[in-house]
Amino acid sequence: MVQRKRGSLLRIAALLAMTGMGSGFGSYLQAQQSSTPLVDKFVLKDTVQPVTEGELTQAITRASQDGAQAVLVEMDTPGGLVESMRGMVAAMMASKVPVIVFVGPSGARAGSAGFFLLEASDVAAMAPGTEAGAAHVVFMGGKPDDTEAQKVENDAEAFLRSYVTRRNRNADAATDALKTSHSYTAEEALNQHLIDLIANNDAQLLAALDGREITRLDGSKLTLHLANARIQLIRPSLRDELLGWLVDPNIAMLFLVGGALLIYLEFNSPGTIVPGALGTLMVLLAIFALNLLPIRYTAVLLLVAALVLLLLEAKFGAHGVLASAGIVCLTFGMLTLVAAPVPEMRVTPWVALAVSAAFGGITVFLVRLAVRARERKSLLGADAMVGCRAIAMEHLAPEGHVLVEGEIWRAVAPDPVAKGATVRVVSHQDNLLRVTSDSQAPSPATNA
Repeated sequence: MVQRKRGSLLRIAALLAMTGMGSGFGSYLQAQQSSTPLVDKFVLKDTVQPVTEGELTQAITRASQDGAQAVLVEMDTPGGLVESMRGMVAAMMASKVPVIVFVGPSGARAGSAGFFLLEASDVAAMAPGTEAGAAHVVFMGGKPDDTEAQKVENDAEAFLRSYVTRRNRNADAATDALKTSHSYTAEEALNQHLIDLIANNDAQLLAALDGREITRLDGSKLTLHLANARIQLIRPSLRDELLGWLVDPNIAMLFLVGGALLIYLEFNSPGTIVPGALGTLMVLLAIFALNLLPIRYTAVLLLVAALVLLLLEAKFGAHGVLASAGIVCLTFGMLTLVAAPVPEMRVTPWVALAVSAAFGGITVFLVRLAVRARERKSLLGADAMVGCRAIAMEHLAPEGHVLVEGEIWRAVAPDPVAKGATVRVVSHQDNLLRVTSDSQAPSPATNA
């Protein structure tokens, strides 16, 4: 009895010791995890436009809420819109968390607006085999006069200098990328003091930055502690992924054209509901996406003119002349619709040609069918019997009954007709059909 009680006490003591050790081990793990620096990573592998502007702003906001030591922006972009770039630069400058921009992996670029983002970062880095620059302003909607062009370029240059000098980087080399569209390799950018270091990957970059003191935009000094940092990838939300997909002008044009055809199908066959609802949704999504992009209104006029020409071709049948002109207007309208500074934000030629030819052909075919259906008169009663074949139900000499289109009618023939013979209706008077032998009846073309 004493031995059993002593064994029970030993087991309870061992359990309490293990519980204490487990609690201590859990606390140790929590302490280790809390002591490990966190770096939020955002991948910018797209054009600079309102969607990517919103994604970067959200990533910076989230990093400040997560308690991250820094925001790592891995960038590969051809450039984009100036207004979106300015918004992204403003978000980077206002960030409470240091922003590290890394042009990588090898083969990536920071072109045009991407160069502005690279120079705006607290730490600028590039991977070997990357490039940055070619930041000359591209005017949308036609070339302006010399005075206006000079104003825009001077404004962009002043904007770039305003923060490049405060980042202790080479302002003259940076403005060369703006004035002469000069591009720099990673090694050239490092030698020109446009970036802070070259790294092969994220881990090497963070290891090189550990213990480095940086100067924030407000002049304050900050030492980075990034040894063995835990990198947390910030993924775009479903909304951002959908917007990023829709903002592609090729997708937007396909939605616009496809939705227009579905809406026309609904008008041509009322009551089907599904084509009309789906077409309306597609058109609204296309308009929403195109609203995020710079649009040329002359291109919109070309699209309207193309639709008018296609409708006129279907109405008057101009032997394809009006249809060809409409397809040409539609193609040029699509190609010039988006006034984008980089080719990646424009409608590609093969999409414009394919969509224009398909839309033009389908529109002419469907509208021509609708016009013919409207012009065709509705025939009722005896009028509908003219031209139809009938079978004599009795001997016509000259009058009797015939079966035509499943109906029995009184008929009269100029010559006697035997019972069961086939005749054709040539005319009528009141409810009396005039028939003749099928061999003597005029052809349907003549009768028409």
